[in-house]
Amino acid sequence: MKLSLRGEYALRALVVLGLNYHKPVVRIQTISEQQNIPKRFLEQILNELRSAGVVESKRGVAGGYRLALPAEQVTLARVIRHIDGALAPVRCVSERFYEKCSCPDEGTCGIRSVMKEVRDAIAKILENYTVADLCQRADKLRLEDMKRLDFSI
Repeated sequence: MKLSLRGEYALRALVVLGLNYHKPVVRIQTISEQQNIPKRFLEQILNELRSAGVVESKRGVAGGYRLALPAEQVTLARVIRHIDGALAPVRCVSERFYEKCSCPDEGTCGIRSVMKEVRDAIAKILENYTVADLCQRADKLRLEDMKRLDFSI
């Protein structure tokens, strides 16, 4: 699995929405500026997330985006699968995006066996982390950075 730029931007946008969950909506311009994501690209990504039921939008002057579900219910695996597809490093071990590989016998392929373990580890981690976890981690890191900067003055 390789997280694409689209996948990274999706997660970064969701962190902004998660940190602003108390607000009715967050303007796309705000997300774009805070995360340094091109606005047009961000619009495409947020539309994909809307089609996945992860975010919802409100049109108009006071429009914007918000999480459609509580941040605790949006797993990283769900987002990455929707944006980037398989979590597996090779298609022949993917549970949701399986494709037959070119090796003569999948059942005895050592590479496939190891890649399945890699896929299982990745899936386990990404299924257990949510947008809420990313938000908590971002807050913690921001606080640590502020403390570090205070001490260095």
